[in-house]
Amino acid sequence: MSLKTTLLAATAAVAFALPAFAGGIEILDAYARSSGAMAQSGAAFMTIRNSGDTDDRLIAVASDAAARVELHTHIEDENGVMRMREVEGGFAIPAGGDHILQRGGDHIMFMGLTGPFVQDEMVTVTLTFESSGALTVEIPVDNARMPMIGAMDQGDMGDQAEVGSQSN
Repeated sequence: MSLKTTLLAATAAVAFALPAFAGGIEILDAYARSSGAMAQSGAAFMTIRNSGDTDDRLIAVASDAAARVELHTHIEDENGVMRMREVEGGFAIPAGGDHILQRGGDHIMFMGLTGPFVQDEMVTVTLTFESSGALTVEIPVDNARMPMIGAMDQGDMGDQAEVGSQSN
């Protein structure tokens, strides 16, 4: 194992261990992924915890990693097919509660990647909350990570692949 690989692994381990905070908002277990080196899209996943006394809402997301970054969810169409759609109003984060961004559910979508999501590198993402303001997180790329048990896995979706987020 090279020194660079060792340092990247150590950095990723620290990133997973240290949650990001803004106001009462905490980002946990975030990761990003794409479907391969030539992918044009990716996604980020995480748990957003609100330890505050008032509800909050994730209303926007931004990153230099893609031409467009949006809050997305999966919605079943009239034929029973699950389709990704942008969520205009954002995601509610209840006081004292969590909102989970996961594969097959709510997530952050990166479209028109400016470069490949390289395993163990970081993707910088700014999350904007209605009450807590902006929170910038460094999310490790983990293209090999499997979905959580019970999460809907959409498989290899080519340019529709999802990517996960990690906090710093």
